[in-house]
Amino acid sequence: MVVLISCEEVFRALSDYVDGELDAGFRRRLERHFSECAHCTAVLDGTRNLLSLVGREDAIRVPAGFSERLRLRIERQRQSDHPLK
Repeated sequence: MVVLISCEEVFRALSDYVDGELDAGFRRRLERHFSECAHCTAVLDGTRNLLSLVGREDAIRVPAGFSERLRLRIERQRQSDHPLK
């Protein structure tokens, strides 16, 4: 008998699923969920597409300093969302 799995459980396990780091039983549960849930299947496909693009050297070229600007922007946003008391 296969125990049903929730979309939330799928999202938490998606990275391990894509990386092939799950035991066979849990993997089967995820695959059954994917066969029945179009939303989670779309998330899986999107994740695989993103990983494929990021893995290509020529796919994304960011301007010099972009990573640092992005880090600073995320930090500012995080601080504004959770101001220190």
